[in-house]
Amino acid sequence: MRRLIRDISSVLIISGVLLVLDAAVTLVWQEPITAVVATIKRSQIDKRFLSFHTAPLNPLEQHALSTLQTMNERISFLARREEHQVTTGAAIGRIVIKKIGASFDIVQGTDTTSLEKGPGHYPGTAFPGLGQTVAIAGHRTTYLAPFRHIDSLAPGDQIVLKMPYARFTYIVQYHKIVLPTALWVTNNVGYERLVLSACNPLYSAAQRIIVFARLQEVQPTAATVAAVSAATDRTSSPGRASFAQSPTLPTS
Repeated sequence: MRRLIRDISSVLIISGVLLVLDAAVTLVWQEPITAVVATIKRSQIDKRFLSFHTAPLNPLEQHALSTLQTMNERISFLARREEHQVTTGAAIGRIVIKKIGASFDIVQGTDTTSLEKGPGHYPGTAFPGLGQTVAIAGHRTTYLAPFRHIDSLAPGDQIVLKMPYARFTYIVQYHKIVLPTALWVTNNVGYERLVLSACNPLYSAAQRIIVFARLQEVQPTAATVAAVSAATDRTSSPGRASFAQSPTLPTS
């Protein structure tokens, strides 16, 4: 009986120490157990939609692309194409925020399973390149805590979304604390805006911290330039504008 009591006591002490360590690591870094889970899940993300090699344009799409005259139209076409073909939980691009050292694949969806893989794109909002609001949610303390430090973002800081078809640079406008029911934050506002959403304060879901950023610059990827060139070569005609002649897309 004494030995049993000692064994139980040892188990309880070890469990207590592990719980304290878990809490301490979570406070100064992030929750370690879910970090391991997220690392495993991220290695299993479907990334086929990130490349035109694994998700090639079909002949009809190539023809449609060749008929478009401006960079804005072509990028919008490719954005709609990806928006319609991606599946929940699949990677759609990558978010890079140098100010807070964040660089994560973005997955489609904000359901529990999707957000365990990384930042998730709100399905009800547009893809970058369509001139509307793009909304992305992420955890702050669990599952690698991709948005842990978004409260540090200040006006003028850059947020970059690397999509298969273009690189989008947004400039932070401001951040705001709202209730979880404040769905207005994803409304369209007449220009392309990026909205980042995360729980607030840390270790609580009582509120949401929202970072608003406005599109500053769009630059087509090399893969997009190559895809457009291949498409236009098939139906080239005198006077057709060249996609490669305009390396960046000015914002309105």
